[in-house]
Amino acid sequence: MSDQPHATGIATENPTEALPRRFLAPRYWGVWIGMGLLRSLLLLPQRWRVAIGSGLGDLYRRFAKRARYAAGRNIELAFPELNAWMREDLVHRHFRAFGAAMMSVSLIWWASARRLRSLVRFRNREHYDRALAENKKIILLAPHFLGLEVAGVFLAHERRIISMYKEPRNDLVDWLMRRSRLRFGGALFERDSHLKGLIRLIRSGYPFYYLPDQNPGEASHVFAPFFNVPTATLTALSRIARLTDAVVIPCFTRLLPKGDGYEIIFHPPLANFPSGDDLVDAAAMNAAIESGAREMPEQYMWTYRRFKQRPPGESPLYHG
Repeated sequence: MSDQPHATGIATENPTEALPRRFLAPRYWGVWIGMGLLRSLLLLPQRWRVAIGSGLGDLYRRFAKRARYAAGRNIELAFPELNAWMREDLVHRHFRAFGAAMMSVSLIWWASARRLRSLVRFRNREHYDRALAENKKIILLAPHFLGLEVAGVFLAHERRIISMYKEPRNDLVDWLMRRSRLRFGGALFERDSHLKGLIRLIRSGYPFYYLPDQNPGEASHVFAPFFNVPTATLTALSRIARLTDAVVIPCFTRLLPKGDGYEIIFHPPLANFPSGDDLVDAAAMNAAIESGAREMPEQYMWTYRRFKQRPPGESPLYHG
């Protein structure tokens, strides 16, 4: 692994790589101090970390006006059957879960395989194991739930997989993040990179831990229903599945109550996917994500303005 991701957008493990000397310069000392504080959280029991994180989530909710508005508006659009009190309660629980999930960073970056195993359990794992046993190419559909990074790192410790990431602006944070997340092997795919290297790795047998981008922008997309709202949805998943002949297995990560760890949940593979129709495929992906969000609504990433991009002629759904 070099200082920068490969030209293909794929970063792979090189555990013998020495720390580049430029990262010892004073301009990076603040990052080193912050990382040291994050790593020190591993000294605390899981329940303590979750309790502290939940309290920080409460504090964040009080001061993060824009995030609080986005969460409230998204929940209003997604769950019109809830009254105002119920929506506010869900927003409150979401921010507490958000804070608790942020305490997972130290685990994701530095925890040993043994410690991760002590905190992770599975539900419906047979869907994943069956596809592996049948030597199928696999895409794990991992939507934006708060604990999604835990599953990505834990599954990589079991076998080499491809995980997605977005390159941070700070090059030291990027170097540390890639080195930490690749410590068990596998590969990282930078989400804005060309698909060629990714397709090659999936075809070679690497499962792909796919995070569907919530902001299609100018990328190929359709407006597919998500909580009955026409939502800009990327068409990349069906294209990658078609090019690799892969099965798509929804994979959700749930933070368990009271700091009891994490549950990785698998759903059955998407049926007749890809179908050859981008809109049908996007709707199937959104339906799978919605199913997980209805099961644990406080743990979906509601602070992002998921419904911001509207079909031509439709009015904005957010204000301010």
